[in-house]
Amino acid sequence: MADGAGMAGIGAGFGSGASPARGGPTGRPPEGGDAAAAWARASAVLRDRVGAGSFRSWIAPLSLEGVENGVAVLRAPTAFLGSYALRAFGEHILAALAAAGWPAQRLEMALADRPAAPPRAAAPAAADASRTLPPRPAPEEEGTRLDPRLTFERFAVGAPNELAHAAARRLAEGRAAFNPLFLHGGVGQGKTHLLQAVAQALRAREPGARVLYLSAEQFMVRFVSALRERRMVEFKAWIRSLDMLLVDDVQFLAGKDSTQEEFFHSFNALFDQGRRIVLSADRPPAEIPHLEERVASRLQAGLVVGMGPADEALRLAVLRLKLAQAQEADPQLRIADGVLEFLAARITANLRVLEGALTRLIAQAQLVQREVTPDLAREGLADLLRAAERRVSVEEIQRRVAEHYGIRLADLVGPRRLRPLARPRQVAMYLAKTLTSRSLPDIGRRFGGRDHTTVLHGVRRIEALIAEDQTLAGDVAQLRRAIERQG
Repeated sequence: MADGAGMAGIGAGFGSGASPARGGPTGRPPEGGDAAAAWARASAVLRDRVGAGSFRSWIAPLSLEGVENGVAVLRAPTAFLGSYALRAFGEHILAALAAAGWPAQRLEMALADRPAAPPRAAAPAAADASRTLPPRPAPEEEGTRLDPRLTFERFAVGAPNELAHAAARRLAEGRAAFNPLFLHGGVGQGKTHLLQAVAQALRAREPGARVLYLSAEQFMVRFVSALRERRMVEFKAWIRSLDMLLVDDVQFLAGKDSTQEEFFHSFNALFDQGRRIVLSADRPPAEIPHLEERVASRLQAGLVVGMGPADEALRLAVLRLKLAQAQEADPQLRIADGVLEFLAARITANLRVLEGALTRLIAQAQLVQREVTPDLAREGLADLLRAAERRVSVEEIQRRVAEHYGIRLADLVGPRRLRPLARPRQVAMYLAKTLTSRSLPDIGRRFGGRDHTTVLHGVRRIEALIAEDQTLAGDVAQLRRAIERQG
């Protein structure tokens, strides 16, 4: 890029004034002196105000061209560094220039062909030189690397995740009236996939957007590192410069008081600027233990959506999508009819386990050059199937559900049709269908000899309610976790 092109006006918002001419010193205030000496004096002030680490990363690479008509023109080696410096430290720079005798009301940035050398008067001492750190990379380079496979196009939609998918898509397209979006659900239900899909869709739609996706643990690690390195000014400015922040597994912030404090303030700063925020956890904000009340309240300010356990239809849709992708890469791959239906019916733990099972069968088919049949699937996945069989029994599910709802086990499985018993009984039937390989007639017999159509109605009713009733979805998820741990 030619010298001085492409970055004029980056400082808009710090003030107003006519843009100075490009191509050389742009004027001097009444105090006189040359720009290099003025910038050296300002740099000495800035070093004290923003800290040595932030100064080395963001201020030292800049140089001052001059000041004219109230506009100070700086030069930066890259567009990102210049934009970030103005956003994070613009007010400090204006104050430092005024202290150096070169007052200005607004900053503008121009690109240099090569980085400007740090002013001599502001060079770090020799003892500090060994600790010099390179400038931080762009925010999108600091977070978790996105998996190119985790896009909206590769996300299977069904009743348990339909609302979450629609909300995430609308937010990524810039059409959402809510902010933040908070997704919650158990392991392997697609939360991470949706967060990464949102991030990738926004980057594709707005290439210049500053999008950061990271886990709660990574947020905590970066916060602690900033404290240790005395780079908190830089850390705060970095987070607050984002256009979208996506944080996965927010529950891991609970109990970390100082990290929660910084997350709360960062959240508020982004929210107040209208920046988009997407979060996920294993349960709704109000149910996360040891999460500060003010943090939980903030997280519920937008749209909170639960993602229920995958039903058989969704599990089958996930398998079909994954198989289609594999066959696109290897047209010779052959999976016999009935294999996917067999997997969807028998492997119910979560979608990650289900996808892993299909991956094993695909690898087996490619290695031995054979079509995968249901019999071959049973043989190749014997360990997973045995684990599924011994994981839980219908009787264990009934006992857990009765305890959870505070009703007698005999009433839950008995013939009485009282309204207070209907919903717990349907929940127990749903869990029996999704966590065991028992047939509908068999499940019905274990619930007081009920017909299989009654069981099917109960299962479908709970599947529909999970997508719209967050309280029920939370109950089912909590019961599922307890039952699976027991098994």
